[in-house]
Amino acid sequence: MRLLPLIESSCLALLLGACAHGRSAGDHFAATPPEPLPPAEAATGAIYQLGHDVPLFENSVAHRIGDVLTILLDEKTDAAKSATTTTAKNNKISLPGPTIAGRPVTIHGTEVLNNSLNNATAFDGSGDSKQSNALTGYITVTVAQRLPNGNLLVRGEKNIMINQGTEFVRVEGIVRPVDISPANTVESYKVANASISYGSRGVINSANAKSWLARFFDSKWMPF
Repeated sequence: MRLLPLIESSCLALLLGACAHGRSAGDHFAATPPEPLPPAEAATGAIYQLGHDVPLFENSVAHRIGDVLTILLDEKTDAAKSATTTTAKNNKISLPGPTIAGRPVTIHGTEVLNNSLNNATAFDGSGDSKQSNALTGYITVTVAQRLPNGNLLVRGEKNIMINQGTEFVRVEGIVRPVDISPANTVESYKVANASISYGSRGVINSANAKSWLARFFDSKWMPF
């Protein structure tokens, strides 16, 4: 009878672990709700009510937790690398044979102790690499945290389902309030410590991916 509580506890732990493991990667980018308003006080008949104030001399831009902010994606990267290496080395060593009684050592008239060594090596290598990427668009995120210095930690994602696949864009980073325009937008190149991800899920994405066997033959472990 004592084994029953132990079995029930083990099953509950396994279920909780499975639920925690089954969370999708997009949960981290879920929208952050705004902070709750302070508890309402009894009406005193005054015009001003705490928690319902509207600043008259402040732009209506994101500055509180849960506020939305539109990020203008304009990412362009161009990288190029080139390397050339050329080496050459020549060695030549002569070993004249000894002379005995003023005459070299010969066999049938041919000197046998007169030697020489010649060695030549050369290497010529070159490499060239170029890469270019571009990402443009819009994504609206929410303020997840207001840092002590006033900067805003923002994060969010956009999912678009097309046919049998889902395209997603995820953004996370730190924004300065002074960089936010009156239209409540900020350029992506002004987002500090930015993490921008673009990808897809579904049948089309799987069809464009190499199989595990093809990836094995393309890996660095293959000797051919």
